Amino acid sequence: MSSSEQHPAPRTRPTRVTAAAAVAGLEALALFAGGVYVLVNTLTGTPDGVTQALTGGATLVALGLIPLLAARGLLRCRSWSRGPAIVTQIMALPVAYTLLTATGAAIPAGIALAAAAITGLVCLVHPATTQALGIGRGSA
Repeated sequence: MSSSEQHPAPRTRPTRVTAAAAVAGLEALALFAGGVYVLVNTLTGTPDGVTQALTGGATLVALGLIPLLAARGLLRCRSWSRGPAIVTQIMALPVAYTLLTATGAAIPAGIALAAAAITGLVCLVHPATTQALGIGRGSA
């Protein structure tokens, strides 16, 4: 048996898949950073409710795992990764809207989040992405 028969050729990863993975990775980083920020402020400051603040920080850190795993799966062209990545982008849109309707520094953050979520969605639903991930007609 030749080496090419033992190991099938890996799928090529289109730029759109890499871009979607980058968006998901940045969102994971933002969730982790937000969670750590809340946790550190809870431990060093005087929050209104310590339990609520700790739970919120831990939740943000835990939620960061979803886009992180999706990004890793996308980089490896795993078909399962598209679902969590799409859900992450859809969930980011109402958060972006909330930031956009706020004041101050929240508005630029909302613009950045909305742009990232829309970019991620466009990349994830593109036919080149579905083909690279082995999803839909004509794949496999």
